[in-house]
Amino acid sequence: MRSIWNGSISFGLVTIPVKTYSATDRTSSVSFVRIHEKDGAQIQYRKICELDGEEVPNEEVGKGYQAPGDDTIVPITDDDLSRLPMPTAKTLSILSFTDPDEIDPLQMDKAYYLGPNGAAATKPYALLREALEDHRKVAIGKVAMRGRESLAMLRAHDGALVMHTLLWPDQIRPLTGVAPDDVELRENELTLAETLMDSLGELDPAELHDDYREAVEELVAAKLEGEPVAPAASGTSGAQVIDLTAALEKSVRAARGGGEADAEAEAESASVTPIRGRKTAKKGEAERGTAKKSGTAAKKSTEKKTAPAAAKKAPAKKTTAAPKAADGRAKGTSTARKTAPAGTSQKSTASKTTSKSTTSKSATKKATAKKTAAKQTAAKKTGKRSSA
Repeated sequence: MRSIWNGSISFGLVTIPVKTYSATDRTSSVSFVRIHEKDGAQIQYRKICELDGEEVPNEEVGKGYQAPGDDTIVPITDDDLSRLPMPTAKTLSILSFTDPDEIDPLQMDKAYYLGPNGAAATKPYALLREALEDHRKVAIGKVAMRGRESLAMLRAHDGALVMHTLLWPDQIRPLTGVAPDDVELRENELTLAETLMDSLGELDPAELHDDYREAVEELVAAKLEGEPVAPAASGTSGAQVIDLTAALEKSVRAARGGGEADAEAEAESASVTPIRGRKTAKKGEAERGTAKKSGTAAKKSTEKKTAPAAAKKAPAKKTTAAPKAADGRAKGTSTARKTAPAGTSQKSTASKTTSKSTTSKSATKKATAKKTAAKQTAAKKTGKRSSA
């Protein structure tokens, strides 16, 4: 690994010579070159002077400073910069030690490995590393690299010292208008979210890889071999809002290994509904209760309808009209064609009708017998009077 900057760490009166190595490699990420679509040739960028329109060679390219909002450009030479009072040009000056949580991750810029420069630097290097580990602190200081000064953070990592360049506080943009306000969260939603966080487990760095880079490499290989390019799988839109509680429950089941395929299938078929508050949830529970009651009532109604259906198999006997009385008026006339009340059988209706008809007949016979007896008694009295 090639060193990109040599300097020293100033720790009080202790000086630790170090070499700096780049800790990250961005060359493996996907990058494209610009080409002329007509012939496929790569497009080159040339440094052209705005005044004479001629190309400028690299040895004639210098530095200049242009103030914001000003068109004036002030030439700056390396000799001018070397005379500036910059004690951190070759030294990382430690200003304080603090807890790692005090550093906002937004400030972290680039990462570098620091290694001891020479045998004399080995012991003070190890001393600072062990002190940071045992005290669980990070060091904050200033360093000038590549023509600019920046904040820096030192921390112990895997037996080495790592330096992170930090952005200045005024380089962090404010958060105004980004986060939503007054969002109502239910307790069960928060509990499910925390359960999902615990169920996902630890992260294995070996399983992390760049899927997009692999897809680009496969695309390039297919084009080189003249093979047709496979169409990309259509992904689901992230703009849909599904039932938050249902989505969390399915996510927890999938994270615990309880049927990831089933959870994905259920998630695809999940109905899209807006997320509402507590009142809407209560309303939904009431609707489910009403549906349950309706189902019970329908079941009872079905059971009641089964009995009349059986009763219809035995037709009710037709009742004849009651005989006319002596005065010529019909009494107790009733038929079985009257509609039975709801929930009663036609058999009971027929029996009631027959009972009324029988009572009407007996009453008519009694009345006729009384009239006949009265006539006979009157005839006997008339006979006795005539014989006397």
